[in-house]
This record gives sequence, structure tokens and C-alpha cells, in this order.
Amino acid sequence: RERDRERLLAKPTEIELKSLDGITQISSFSSENAATIITEFDISFESKTALSDVREAVNRAKARFPANTEEPLMQEVSAAGLPVVQIAIGGQGVPERVLLRVAEQLQREIEILPQILEAVMVGNREELLEAEIDPGKLETYGIPNSAIVSTVMNNNRLIPAGQVDTGQGSFSVKVPGLIENAEDLFNLPLASTDLGVLTVADIAKVRRTFKDATRYSYSNGSASISLNVNKRKGANLVESMEQIDAVVERIRPTLPPSVTLSYINNTAPLVLEQNLGLQGNMATAMVLVLIVVIASVGVRSGLIVTLAVPFSFFFAFIIISLLGFTYNFMVIFGLLLGLGMLIDGAIVMVEYADRKMAEGLNSLEAYRAAVDRMFWPIMASTATTLAAFLPIMFWPGVSGQFMSYLPITVFAVLIGSLFYALLFAPTIGALIGQGSAAAKAFAKGGNDDGRVVATGITRLYEKSLKVAVKLPITVFLLSIVTLVTIVWAYGRYGKGVEFFTGVEPSQTQIQVFARGNYSPAELRDVMLSVQERIYEVGYFKGIVMQSGTGQQLGGDQQTAPDLIGYIFVEMVDRRERELDGFEVENRYRQAIANLPGARAEVVSLEQGPPVGKEIQIELSGEELEPLFAEAARIRNFLENDMTGLIDIDDTAPVPGIEWEIEVDRARAAMMGASMAEIGTAIQLMTNGVFMGDYRPNDSEEEVDIRIRYPAEYRGIEQMDTIRIATANGPVPISSFVTRVAKPAVSSIQRVDGARVVYVRANPAPGIVASNKLIEIDAWLEENPPQRGVTAVFRGANEEQANSAAFLGKAFSLAMALMAILLVTQFNSYYQALIILSSVLLSTAGVLLGLLTTGQTFSVILTGIGIVALSGIIVNNNIVLIDTFNYLKAKHGDWTLEEIIVQTGVQRLRPVFLTTFTTGFGLLPLAMHVSVDLINAEIEVGGPITSQWVSLASAIVFGLSFATILTLIVTPAMLALPDAARKMLRMKAKHQPLETSIAVS
Repeated sequence: RERDRERLLAKPTEIELKSLDGITQISSFSSENAATIITEFDISFESKTALSDVREAVNRAKARFPANTEEPLMQEVSAAGLPVVQIAIGGQGVPERVLLRVAEQLQREIEILPQILEAVMVGNREELLEAEIDPGKLETYGIPNSAIVSTVMNNNRLIPAGQVDTGQGSFSVKVPGLIENAEDLFNLPLASTDLGVLTVADIAKVRRTFKDATRYSYSNGSASISLNVNKRKGANLVESMEQIDAVVERIRPTLPPSVTLSYINNTAPLVLEQNLGLQGNMATAMVLVLIVVIASVGVRSGLIVTLAVPFSFFFAFIIISLLGFTYNFMVIFGLLLGLGMLIDGAIVMVEYADRKMAEGLNSLEAYRAAVDRMFWPIMASTATTLAAFLPIMFWPGVSGQFMSYLPITVFAVLIGSLFYALLFAPTIGALIGQGSAAAKAFAKGGNDDGRVVATGITRLYEKSLKVAVKLPITVFLLSIVTLVTIVWAYGRYGKGVEFFTGVEPSQTQIQVFARGNYSPAELRDVMLSVQERIYEVGYFKGIVMQSGTGQQLGGDQQTAPDLIGYIFVEMVDRRERELDGFEVENRYRQAIANLPGARAEVVSLEQGPPVGKEIQIELSGEELEPLFAEAARIRNFLENDMTGLIDIDDTAPVPGIEWEIEVDRARAAMMGASMAEIGTAIQLMTNGVFMGDYRPNDSEEEVDIRIRYPAEYRGIEQMDTIRIATANGPVPISSFVTRVAKPAVSSIQRVDGARVVYVRANPAPGIVASNKLIEIDAWLEENPPQRGVTAVFRGANEEQANSAAFLGKAFSLAMALMAILLVTQFNSYYQALIILSSVLLSTAGVLLGLLTTGQTFSVILTGIGIVALSGIIVNNNIVLIDTFNYLKAKHGDWTLEEIIVQTGVQRLRPVFLTTFTTGFGLLPLAMHVSVDLINAEIEVGGPITSQWVSLASAIVFGLSFATILTLIVTPAMLALPDAARKMLRMKAKHQPLETSIAVS
């Protein structure tokens, strides 16, 4: 029973596993026939060490297992082991054995490929050598069931009989007795009668067949066997799929015409499309950046700046290759994100040299001056950007593993860009540099004393800046009011928080649930009826259906116990349908509503870190009954008293019955029936008695040997009529056996030693899960669980909280690192504070962008965007304040106001250049537009933009908002101390408050 499995198997194993290092959680799942224990290790823990430690712990726990326990099976499971493709082998009317042979051939050919780890067969039935014994003939010949069992077992063994010395040598002697084929079993002698020797053939029909079906698999409407193909860790997915496809195409012509081979859930085309699309968007970003740079600094200087892109990318590719990373989607986006930032240093260097050449210096002198003047500002700005990304590299857990490629790629790109800006750009510029027309025009407007006379847009900015510098206290107060207003508005009108931004699906899964003691055939029929509804909706190019129980379908401790099957749907290409993926899922959801005797859910395949359903409530305690009662109470609340939730379920055991056979031992003894004979008879009426196994010549696997009664004698109702042989003659088994129906507990779950039950749900389309979690939490506060039961939120909420906590720490650490760098650079706490205040402005810009576009705050993508933005936005302020300090030291005769205004005027162009180049690269994605120059495609929406719109929007809106305000607020803050001192002096003299500053 389940409680016995928990007590005798799960608990001893858990005790030994708890002593291991690196464990984050131990979960167990005790069912009727086994106990499954899942040990989760920290993502950074070495997998080989973990597997070795677990093996040793299980070996220690085996000493406490019951004597008849089978050898434990241990298997490593990771997200990298998810199938890259399913190959469905099917065909209308094709015999099952033919499908099996084709599947075995494909499995052999695919598993020898160098990049393939394994090809797991799904939907096949194991072969069986079965002897169907006629109970009537047993009674006629007076042969007890146990005699047949002992005869077969005693005659299916290899007996080493030792050695014999013949005087001419020593020879081994053995008695071969293994069953090698059906004929051997057929001819086994059972007894001797007056008419001769009685063999198995006289009382049984022996045949090679398959085990009874416990699950069914269909592909595109016909019975099938599937191969789930897993690649090796680090293997290239596209190359792996090419190798698989070559094997399939080589075998296809050799198959019978009626056999079909089809791919389901082929992830390679989707990954290739996303990678190529992102590469196309990266090419678009490069063109946009090139246009902006050339328009600003001319062709030659623009070429020098643009060469930073291939150099930095080449440097990043070397680092990525040395780290063993694959060229995946996250790496490509890291390159795209770094594209706008990597030319910032080159822009600052080239722009300064460009201005010096316009003033009359030759290219060599100009770039020497640029290196002398801009070395430390570029070094400081790059270091602060790296400081923002550095903490993200140490993000723990599943989310950290998912996002880890991004900061590492950006880090590599920026290191390469730093080398280029400080070493290669000056060298190339000294050779081919030439002052641009814009710089020459800018220089012509200068005075002899070094002041720049602004024109055009710069003149408008100068006028605005003079006003801000005259009223620094007003600017400061307005900035505070703006920040507070935006934060308040977002808190009141924002759409809430989500863990990861939803991506338009191209594949989906329908899970079907039903409660009751269904037979496998009945479960299949339910699944086929659901599949028929999906056929009526359409919009698919491939469907795989599998029926069975949760554990038969490969479920884990999180699988609902009433799961009876799933239907995997691969949609037709989005360019060939008028509905997007979300609308197609809604059509499927409507079609499978109101199933008679069952329910179904549409489950989108997760694109981000795997977390399961968005709302998960874990109930833990020691006693099962209170847990089940609380699960029912909370589920009732979610279903009947809350709106906006779908796919509500729980993991409490499914109500059902099990038959318990009660034997009257005294009465059985009076009739001469032993417990062994009774037990054998009952086994013969169910799944049969396992007699051993053998390996046929045409099979690579061992085949079980079982004996049992024919189908008409099997079943629980036959216990009333079946007779067993005793010393007193045949006796009806019902004379001393009683059948009793009792409630069944199908499974017991434990997490870290406590029994648990989960209640889960998803938000309806358009509903934010975090808002519903707040409602549920408030209800639980008013209606707490009964004593002995604890309720906590798990799943996406737990990952969201952990990720938010980490990003908060990462943000704080990044600010601290940047503060250290800035104080070291400027030797001023106040100037460092001014620069860091721009981070608050950028965060306000992100929130304003979310309000404007109606987007939800994504903890993963928006959060990492804010942290990354903190490193980007300080660069502009570093350049501004460094120029301010330089002018202040060089022109001691200028007033403070003149220095501040000249600082803004001189640095306006490089500030706008760095902002535009960073923002332009991500602007199309932020606007939900994918512009792919390589493939000549422009697409509004789609999987690429929906995947990254939150991160791109955070950077574009935050950078734009903060840059505009920085050009006004930062200069005003430089004037603030002097204005404050004047105000205090005037107040001390009791004069009227005057905060204006005369500007000559």
C-alpha cells in the first residue's frame, strides 16, 4: 500500500539524502508499486558528483528496505534532456509488430549519431511469452496451480554442475535448462499419467504476444510508436536535427508503403527561425547605428566608429567559444543588446578627436589628445556598465541558468569594445581621420577663449540649460515631484507584475483529466473524443495523442493524479493562418470545454524558465486527511468564489476504490488450501505469474515469461466461480475468500520530509497572476488553514519572489560598485551622487513606458533591463561631469554658470549619439516590429518581438527619458550647492529669498 511504500522506501531514502551537500529540495512520490524520490541540486553543483553522492546514499538506504524490494533505479534528469524532436512511426492498419521493428531500427541508427544522447521509445508494448492455462483441464488432471509455477521456474535455469576430472583433463559440466523459444515452454512436462507424460501443451496455449496495453499512442489519427530524441549537452541543435533527418531519409525508402514517419515537436526550425530573425534584427540595428554615426561625424569617422562592431563581436565570439557556449538565442540577444553600447567609447573618442581636427590639429595630434583627454572617462564609463552586469552573472537557480548567457555575452562585447576604443580606434583614426563638416561648423562658432557659440538645436538646448541653471532648486524639486508622480501613477494604474513575458505559441498541449476506475481502452476513447474536437478547429500540421495514467505518461510529483492523457499540437506556420497563436489556443480552449465526465486544459509550452502553473499553493502537514480537506476547501474557493482563473486542479489523490482480498485462513486450512495456492490463483486471474525471461534471437531485449488464465477466466467476478486444487479435491475459492471494496489512496507526496498537496491554477487570458495571488493571500489571511496545515505559494510566484529579491540585491550591488568607481574617478561624493541619481530617472522612465504602452512589469526581463540600464545611463553623466571638471580646471576665469552651460553645449552631440545608437538598435523590438534585413522581412508582433519586448522597452524608454532629463537635471544639480549657499546667506541676512543666478 501507499503508506507502506512511504514508510519503508521513501522515508529511509530521504534520511540518507538529507546528509548530502548541494541539495535544494527532496521530493518523494509514493504510489501502489513504487516510491519515486527526486533530489534537486543547486544549479551550480557538479552533476557527476551529485549522481555519485545520490548513488552512495541510496546504497546505504537499501539496508533498511524490505527483503523483496527490487534494485533501485537512478537516473539524472535535466532541462537539457528534453526531446529535440519526436519521430512518430505509424500507418493505418499496420501491424503493431511491424511498427515496433521499424522503431527499433530507427532507434539503433539514431543513437549511434555522435551528437545524440538517446532515443526513448514511447507508445510501444513490451513483448511477452504467454501461456494461457485452461483451469478446467487443471481440475480434470488434478494439477494444482502451484505445481505449474514451480515446474516452469525449475525448468528455466542454467545450472553450473561443477567440473569433472577425466584423467586426461579437467572439464566444466553444466546442465542447460533455459527456455529459448516458445517450443521449449510448450514441451515442458508437468506430470506422468497412465496415458503418458502431461506437458504444458496439453493444458495451455503458448504464444508470443505483447503485454496488456496500459497506454495508447496515436500520431495524426493512427496508432503509432514515437521516438523522443535527446541531444547531448552542448551539442548543436540544428546540426543534430540534420543528422537525424539524414538517418530518417535513408531508412524511409526501405519501409513498407503503409508505414509513415513524421516529425512532431521539431524544435530545430523554430530555433533556427528565431536565431536568423534575431540576426536580421541585429543587421538592421547595425545599419541604423551606422546611419546615425555617419550623419553625425562623417564617413571616415563613422567608419572608425562602426569598425568597433565587428572587432567587439569577434572578441566576444572568442570568449564565448572558450567558455563552451553554443551560439544560442540568448547569446544573439546579448550581442544585439551590446551593439548599441559597444560603440559608446569609440564615439566619445572619435567625436573629441573630430572636434580637435576641426580646430586645426592633424589626425595624429587630434587622436593623441583624445586618448590623453578621454582615456579615464571611457575607462570609467565602461567599468560602470560592467559593474551593472557583473552581479547578474551570479544569478542563482533556474532563472539564473536561463539568463546567464546574456550578461556574459554583454560582458565579453564591452571588454572588446574597451580595447578597440582605447587602442585600435586611435591608431586607425591617426591614419585615416579627417574632421567632419559638422565638427568644423561647430568649431567655427567658437570664441578665442574656448567658448562655443551654439547654433540650431544646440542653441535651443543652451537657452533651456540657462534657465535650468538659474533655477536649480526649482529643477531639483520638479525632478522629485516627477519621480514621485510616476511611481504613484504606476502603482495605481499599472497592469501589475508577471514572472516572464508570454510568447506567442507555435506549439501547444492539451491535457485531459478524468476521475474514476477507467480501463486503458476507456481512457483511449475519451482522448480520441477530445482529439476529434481539435480536428474540427484545425490550424495544426501535426498531432500526437497519448493516453494512460499520469505516471505512465512520464509525470512527476507535480502531475495531477487524474491526468489521463495529452494531445500535443504543432500549429501550422503563423504566416499560413489568419489567427495568432494565442487566438488558436483560445479556439482549442472553447472546443474542449464542457467535456462529459472529463475536463481539459490548454497548456502553452514555457518559453522562459520552467515554473509550471502561475498560481501554486503548497499545503504541507503530517496527516493526510486534513491536507485533503484543505485542498478541497481552497479549490472550492478558487472555482466558485473567484473570477479570472482557469485550469484549476489539485494533486490530492483521485477518489477511487481498490479490492482487498480477505482470506479466512482457518477455513482455508480446513479445506487443505494454502496461502501460496490462493495467491497463485488470484495472480492467474489478473496479470499472471512472472516465471522468468528469455532472449529470442530476433530481439535485443529480454522477453518476460508469464502464465495466466484465458481472458474469459480473468476478472474480479471470476473469484466467485474459480476452483483450486487441494488435497481434498477442487474447492471454489469463494469458500474462504471475500472481496471487500475499500477507498484507494493512489499516491502520497512529500517535500523535504513533509506530506504535501498542491492546489494550482492559471490566470485567464488578460489577467495578471500577481493580482490574483494578492486576492488569494488576503482570503487565506481571513480563512487560515486548520491547525497542522501550512500554506505557502510556490511555482511562478516563488521563482518571481526569488528573482525579484536577487535583482534587488544585484541592483544594490551594482550601485555600490558604481559608487566606488565614481568616487575614485571624481574624488567627490556629491558628483558621484548626481551620476547615480540618473538611475532613478531611468527607472522612472521605464515605469512611464510601461504605463504608456500598457505592458506588464516582467520580473525577469524588465528587471534585468533596469539593472542593465543603470550601467548604461551613467555613461552620459560621467562624460558631462568629467567635461565640467576639465573646463573648471582649465578656465578659472569663467563663472560657474558659464562652465556648466559650456559643458552641456560641448557634450550634447556625444550624449545624443550614445543614446541614439543604444536606443536605435532596440527600438524596432520595443515597438513590436521585427525588421529583418537579411531575410527581407518586416513583421509586426511575432515570437521574436514578443519574447524581448519587455527588455527592449525598458532600455529604450528608460534611456530616452533619463537622457532628456539628464541634460537638464545634471547641470542644474552642479549649480545646486552654490545656489543653496547663496539662499542660506540671504536668509541669514533676513533678505528676500532670491535664488536666481546672473548669467553673463
